[in-house]
Amino acid sequence: MPTFFDISHHGATSGVTGSCHELRLSGGPGLLVDCGLFQGAETSGKGASAGQLKIDFPVDHIQALVVSHVHIDHVGRIPYLLAAGFKGPIVCTEPSARLLPLVLEDAVKMGISRDPHTVERFITAISARIVAVPYRRWHRVVVAEGGTIDIKFQPAGHILGSSYVECEVKSGGEGHRVVFSGDLGAPHAPLLAAPRAPYRADTLVIESTYGDRTHQGRRERSLQLKQVVERALEDNGAVLIPAFSIGRTQEILYEIEGLIHRYGSDKAGANRWRDLEIIVDSPLAASFTKVYRQLRPYWDAEALGRVRAGRHPLSFEQLYTVGSHAQHQTAVNYIKNRGHPCIVIAASGMCAGGRMVNYLKALIEDPRTDILFIGYQAGGTPGRDIQVHGPRGGWVKLDGQRFDIRAAVHTISGYSAHADQKDLVNFVKRMRVRPRQIRIVHGDHSAKLELQRKYRALVPAADVIIPGQPV
Repeated sequence: MPTFFDISHHGATSGVTGSCHELRLSGGPGLLVDCGLFQGAETSGKGASAGQLKIDFPVDHIQALVVSHVHIDHVGRIPYLLAAGFKGPIVCTEPSARLLPLVLEDAVKMGISRDPHTVERFITAISARIVAVPYRRWHRVVVAEGGTIDIKFQPAGHILGSSYVECEVKSGGEGHRVVFSGDLGAPHAPLLAAPRAPYRADTLVIESTYGDRTHQGRRERSLQLKQVVERALEDNGAVLIPAFSIGRTQEILYEIEGLIHRYGSDKAGANRWRDLEIIVDSPLAASFTKVYRQLRPYWDAEALGRVRAGRHPLSFEQLYTVGSHAQHQTAVNYIKNRGHPCIVIAASGMCAGGRMVNYLKALIEDPRTDILFIGYQAGGTPGRDIQVHGPRGGWVKLDGQRFDIRAAVHTISGYSAHADQKDLVNFVKRMRVRPRQIRIVHGDHSAKLELQRKYRALVPAADVIIPGQPV
């Protein structure tokens, strides 16, 4: 491997959160790709964790922060990065530039201060740093006597604005292409086109969230979602879907609109489907959904086809948005006491906080309730505990209180916004020039090991390593 640059990892090495990777010209300046929050029991290995968010690495030499996408586990520590003295630009795609201030405003309110002046000061400082770069265009971010680093964003199909990042590192007449995957999306995900592999990667830093499994097919996942909803229609129960405000919420709304469009016109079940209420209980999710609607040019062909047919996949008749805290409490009590078929979508996606926790406390002991997980649940989070122990009649602690899990618990992996093992392997297989080194991050240990085995078989000449693990 060349000696004129170094790669180090400040997160996403003990699990799937806290993504933060550094690419540095040897002895000189460099850049960061992402700077995200840790969740559950995951740590940086150097002291940072969900309870200790201060930056635990030097930043004086960092000339730019490159954002792959705006999920909180990739951008949530940006305020702490600024507090640590980072003074460079925050470089991202054009859709991410629209979404990032919304995400970070919420992060500042949750983790730093709710004082309006403090929040405004942070967001003003962050917004002034944002540099929006179109997809597929080279942009220079690091300049030094010893070399340069140019970056290019390519669509990753994970959430709106998501990208994998191609980095061209040059020094003394030598060049090396480093690719950071960010989070890769799955084919047939709602709203966004699937990512295409780059022509070339000399070094690849790749996520492995689902490196040891494959997702359900689109038809299978749609059928399973229909079955869960029909159970609620039959017993007047609630379907609780923990989902992050950006990405997953909009994708599941798109799929629910599709089910209502199909089965709401069926004479046998039309009235039941038309009685179904879909509640998005998150002002932040409502704001993101509005921006998603405004950024239709970035939707895929199928989604645009629905719009041309007169449908509104993110704004339909049975969709209700809950805003204030008082409205939230009213909604929780209404659903608990009335018993009416509904779907509730609320954060957090791992049940580690947010309004979903109140719905769970009110409804998890009601056997009419269905809890539906459509995204990854990190170890140490209530979501993982419910997912693992719920099917066995176990219990979970929410806000320090023990609740028996009498609700039905379902997981539909096909709605994951992450690529599965087959997709991750194909990402490398379809490169014309395959990597000499692959660094596997952002996954549980078992997922990393299985993906490492697959890559070693696919590219025998490559050095396939798991940072933070013994060689």
